[in-house]
Amino acid sequence: MINFFSETDFELSNTIDVSNWIHKVINGYDKKLGEIVYVFCDDDYLHKLNMSFLNHNTLTDIITFDNSLGSILHGEIYISIDRVKENAKDFDTSFLNELYRVVIHGILHLCGLKDKTEKEEKEMRIAEETALSLLKNNYTLDNQ
Repeated sequence: MINFFSETDFELSNTIDVSNWIHKVINGYDKKLGEIVYVFCDDDYLHKLNMSFLNHNTLTDIITFDNSLGSILHGEIYISIDRVKENAKDFDTSFLNELYRVVIHGILHLCGLKDKTEKEEKEMRIAEETALSLLKNNYTLDNQ
């Protein structure tokens, strides 16, 4: 089960398509969907989590808490809508494209991908692009 919550005025409008896409990506890594919770928030909210749980005094676009049991994925994924908007501008892409990239980034972490080294980061980017192409080719995306 995938649940979407918001601590801001942002609300994801196409949750069924996004959930189906996430489920398909998870299956592609031979994992099973347990319970995943997304929380859309602002920079302040995510910064407080970053300080409290990770002792990082930085802004970030996403924090993923992995509670998986074996191959069954469980987790909480917090996404700063402020950072997504800023990153979309910085990377010269649409808000939705950047949002979906971050949404799947958290799932890829739950599937076991990392991004601490240059090699891992490159593998993560390839996995993100592969997942994004699956989304664009198979689902109806609403403008937000």
